[in-house]
Amino acid sequence: MSREDYEVIIGLEVHAELSTKTKIFCSCPTRFGAAPNTQTCPICMAMPGTLPVLNEKVVEYAVKAGLATNCEISRNSKNDRKNYFYPDLPKAYQISQYDRPLCEHGYVEIDTKEGKKKIGLTRIHIEEDAGKLNHDEFAGGSLVDLNRAGVPLIEIVSEPDLRSSEEAEEYLRKLKSILEYIEVSDCKMQEGSYRADVNVSVRKKGDPKLGTRTEMKNMNSFRSITRGIEYEIDRQIDVIEEGGEVEQETLRWDDVSGKTFPMRDKEDAQDYRYFPEPDLVAIKLSEEYIENIKNTLPELPESRKERYLQEYGLSEKDANIITASKYLSDLFEGAIKVCNNPKAVNNWIISDISRILNETEMEPIEIPFDSKQLGKLVILIDKGTISSSIGKKVLEELFENPRDPEEIIKEKGWIQISDEGAIKEIVLKVLEANPQSVADYKGGKDKALGFLVGQAMKETKGKANPKMLNEMFLEELKK
Repeated sequence: MSREDYEVIIGLEVHAELSTKTKIFCSCPTRFGAAPNTQTCPICMAMPGTLPVLNEKVVEYAVKAGLATNCEISRNSKNDRKNYFYPDLPKAYQISQYDRPLCEHGYVEIDTKEGKKKIGLTRIHIEEDAGKLNHDEFAGGSLVDLNRAGVPLIEIVSEPDLRSSEEAEEYLRKLKSILEYIEVSDCKMQEGSYRADVNVSVRKKGDPKLGTRTEMKNMNSFRSITRGIEYEIDRQIDVIEEGGEVEQETLRWDDVSGKTFPMRDKEDAQDYRYFPEPDLVAIKLSEEYIENIKNTLPELPESRKERYLQEYGLSEKDANIITASKYLSDLFEGAIKVCNNPKAVNNWIISDISRILNETEMEPIEIPFDSKQLGKLVILIDKGTISSSIGKKVLEELFENPRDPEEIIKEKGWIQISDEGAIKEIVLKVLEANPQSVADYKGGKDKALGFLVGQAMKETKGKANPKMLNEMFLEELKK
């Protein structure tokens, strides 16, 4: 049997670190990258006799995420203890939510080849993050860093509605985009603030019974997630085809070998021995509280995309790319306010900026220059101060050492040559050096003009005004 004879069932559990200034149950900061164990206190280190106090901002951000993903918000929720033993979990339990989460029964709409599809959300709940183990290969031991212990998370659990790695990636990108827009998480995957546990199972088409699922833990790149899903689908089908049974287990994805490896048997809820957290009171939310948060929700990606189609006449494809990231979208809008040229700003973002982001594997949030600088770059090209080819060099400089574009072109000597006398001198020189091209043009080969203009641009290192060059070449060639 082939892969086409099987149906793939995928469910995702996404963990997003919330962008609060302090941790979920204490006042320690949540800044990433601090020296180990410098953002800790007796509470997040689980010293005896310490008590947690819930950070209200965590509840607000979770409710915001629930409203943005069409969830029902619980008016009466609580925290629970989830018991498991791991060296970076100082309390030997995690404060999470079990049977009464803050948000339930939502959905995220994604685009698929067959059209729009709603992916159901089972729940969104709040919990604390664990610490981090740093493994020392040379000394043969591990050191624990508790800076991350107690950092607030929301866990977003999807229904098993995804049917391919493409749908899983589209869902993860859409969810990431929503969280960025409502500013509850920076979603920096490279820092682990947006990661997913991936549940995969397969069953023969037409079989009503779900297959045994496996779970790949803590995956934090779209590429790894899609590769991991594809590998796991093939592996499970091979097991079934060979007469074996897929085991329910937790797996580790190895990016280098491109394979999954068993970590442990998959736990069920009863393995965690949940019980209500005795040191925290219930979370009761009033209608007014929820309504106030609803009123602070910003414009979401879908709405912004529709506005760009109407207001700026962008193509569906371009609007999708720009609005998929809040940071690109903000860059776009901010630059338009400066230069009033939406088409040019759109072209820079879709082409050169996107290319550099892909080549350097940067996230849009890491773009080092601001919308004002991009807007100024467009103005300099529109005014004819620099050519678009010099503009590309200025953009690369903005990525490497961001500053005022005018400062860059003065410093580099990149101001466009627009003096008529200087342009004429270059044109005559190029015509004299390329008699064959002149003959070709006069013989009806229009492409020869492009070659001559290119030679003139090379002669001036891209600084000649291309419009003036074209006009002057045509003028001289007609003589």
